[in-house]
Amino acid sequence: MDAIDVSALRKRFGATIAVDGIDFRVPPGAIVGLLGANGAGKTTTLALLLGLITADSGSVRVLGHDMARDRFAALQQINFSSPYVALPYRLTVAENLRVYGHLYSVRGLEARIRELAETFALAPLLDRPVGQLSAGQKARVALAKALVNRPALLLLDEPTASLDPDTADRLRAWLLRYRAETGAAILLASHNMTEVERLCDDVLVMRAGRLVDRGSPAALIARYGLADLEAVFLDIARGRPEIAA
Repeated sequence: MDAIDVSALRKRFGATIAVDGIDFRVPPGAIVGLLGANGAGKTTTLALLLGLITADSGSVRVLGHDMARDRFAALQQINFSSPYVALPYRLTVAENLRVYGHLYSVRGLEARIRELAETFALAPLLDRPVGQLSAGQKARVALAKALVNRPALLLLDEPTASLDPDTADRLRAWLLRYRAETGAAILLASHNMTEVERLCDDVLVMRAGRLVDRGSPAALIARYGLADLEAVFLDIARGRPEIAA
């Protein structure tokens, strides 16, 4: 069973087609990058996968569940993190983790919070309001929140945006460790091509709502005959003729 199975997915907002008939799958245990310039359709795609908005046509199956009919069964097994979605600033780190743990009905929640605090070096921060934390500390808390229910599928939107290189590198290492320990699948939307090359088994490239290419980072670099994935991204984003996957 694929972690994600998307078929002919389409979403329009007024005159704008945000997602235009895309098809893709994410196998269990895979880390897949979702790339594209601003406005390419990445965030809308993530919202459709989370069931936050409904598709105009096509289908989304997450962990075997049809998101149009049975999304609540899937939601218990997935989680999401984005630096652009802030946690409640007035709640402490521990209170935030408790709130989200209760939303997911996590058993042994206090033990799980202690485990996450040890993993992400959050113990000194548990009683501090999230609004008083640095960007790097907030990123660690956001990832801890995203892992509180031990998700089988993790959706990430720019998880290392605005982080210093050391914090970003540690976060990437934690993601690889979590995948290795649990076999979870991860879909990663990112503008950091070095990050994508390091983490991702496969890459999906969007432009104007469509998937215009896909493949492993190495395969895409070789196909375009360019130096690295960033050069491939620029080639596609600037509208040059793409090579069919």
